[in-house]
Amino acid sequence: MSNRSHAQHSAPEPAGAAPDPGRRPRVVVLFGGRSGEHGISVATAGGVLGAIDRDRYDVVPVGITQDGQWVVADDDAGRWAITDGKVPEVPAAPGEVVLPLRAGSRDVRVIEAGRVPSVLGEVDVVFPLLHGPYGEDGTVQGLLELADVRYVGSGVLASAVGMDKHFMKMVFAGHGLPIGRYTVIRPGEWDARREEVLSEVAALGLPLFVKPARAGSSLGVSRVDSLDAMDAAVRAAVEHDPKVMVEAGLEGREIECAVLGGRAGARPRASLPGEIAVTAGDHDFYDFEAKYLAEADVELSCPANLPDHVIKEIQEVAIRAFEAVGAEGLARVDVFVGADERVVVNEINTMPGFTPFSMYPRMWAASGIPYPELIDELIQLALERPVGLR
Repeated sequence: MSNRSHAQHSAPEPAGAAPDPGRRPRVVVLFGGRSGEHGISVATAGGVLGAIDRDRYDVVPVGITQDGQWVVADDDAGRWAITDGKVPEVPAAPGEVVLPLRAGSRDVRVIEAGRVPSVLGEVDVVFPLLHGPYGEDGTVQGLLELADVRYVGSGVLASAVGMDKHFMKMVFAGHGLPIGRYTVIRPGEWDARREEVLSEVAALGLPLFVKPARAGSSLGVSRVDSLDAMDAAVRAAVEHDPKVMVEAGLEGREIECAVLGGRAGARPRASLPGEIAVTAGDHDFYDFEAKYLAEADVELSCPANLPDHVIKEIQEVAIRAFEAVGAEGLARVDVFVGADERVVVNEINTMPGFTPFSMYPRMWAASGIPYPELIDELIQLALERPVGLR
């Protein structure tokens, strides 16, 4: 791929992309969920619902409430936008949506007490716009695999590895990718053997970043400039996950790169990289508020102002990270670029934020694939790949 432009792709329509040639493929847009990132997932869905090609796809929005109820959701994109700093949420509803539960069945049903179950239609692909545990971590992917339902994004293992920063880093290291120094505080260790843990943490030096091992959107993340602040940081992280990751601070620019799966067995594609800089407000780093509620405090540049050879290295590292975890469909890879131009992988996100203003679609737009075309490409990638083991 060129450093400064994205070569347009023209892969043929895969055989069987629309299992029933008499109708358009039906896409279930699945969003919400039980994690702390519920509202971000809902906002992401609003972006997708507003841009998906209705002439090409039949769309069935399905929301998951914060307590886990699956419901038929409003198909109004504006209903799910972040408004006045408040993230939206999926409300409860009388009926419960049930996806196919066995191979060979593709019917999506609504079950309501005292009524005959109704059929919403056959599902051809699920677009799971779920962030965090109970959706991005392989759980929903496993449910869909049991019924041979195609879906957008990574499979069970890649989703689970991408969600758990501990095992993610182990996989990256095993594939020879450059990573920063870290330690893990396992469930119960902070209270049971605090002095030993503090000794391990102190060896990393300061500053430190303390974060839940299995959460995203910077929820529960703290910057620690003194070991005296460790207890509060661990407590904040444990609110989201009993397993805590402690990372040594890295000097450098925070750069992101979007990766898109290859068509017909081709290698994954990497976008032009983008850069995030927190330029205002009371933020120690690119935290939840800066990401979603205080856009004026953040400067997003795409493409990032980097030499061509550094862009090439970022793109290659991003593709290698995608391949290392066995990702499919899409992922965003976050790296640091030091003053010496060394690229260090921070993490991979197998279901990145996907509103029109999120970095993943913005990087692809800068690389030649506008938001609606990107949604179409991801659905086609899902329809193209086989069900079962692959």
